[in-house]
Amino acid sequence: MQLNPYLHFDGNCKAAFNFYARCLGGKIVFMMTHGETPMAGKTPGWDKKIIHARLLVGDKVLMGSDAPPGQYAMPQGFSVTLGIKKPAEADRIFKALAKKGSIIMPIGPTFWALRFGMLVDQFGIPWMINCEKPQ
Repeated sequence: MQLNPYLHFDGNCKAAFNFYARCLGGKIVFMMTHGETPMAGKTPGWDKKIIHARLLVGDKVLMGSDAPPGQYAMPQGFSVTLGIKKPAEADRIFKALAKKGSIIMPIGPTFWALRFGMLVDQFGIPWMINCEKPQ
């Protein structure tokens, strides 16, 4: 079984996935617009919006799309969590994702982690960065 987050965006999925690829060192392995499907031209202004995107980071997958017109809702009740082994890498990724976003909890040491921080990125997606202490 594979369990993957699927994120919905308010028309900016392409920009978000390009940003995540840069921040996380991943590779976009699939991205299709509405205009590349049989639905091309059926929703005015949506031919360039993303119907499905897939980002590969190591062996992990993040997927997403632009929500259909009138169906977007701000994400709530979850966070995309990254488990990172090296504190310097956790700091780098936190800083990159936080650019133009909002920091909920600054990254720093906690009783369970060498580094932990929470943020909402510029696309409205909540993230938690966790670099656990060695067991």
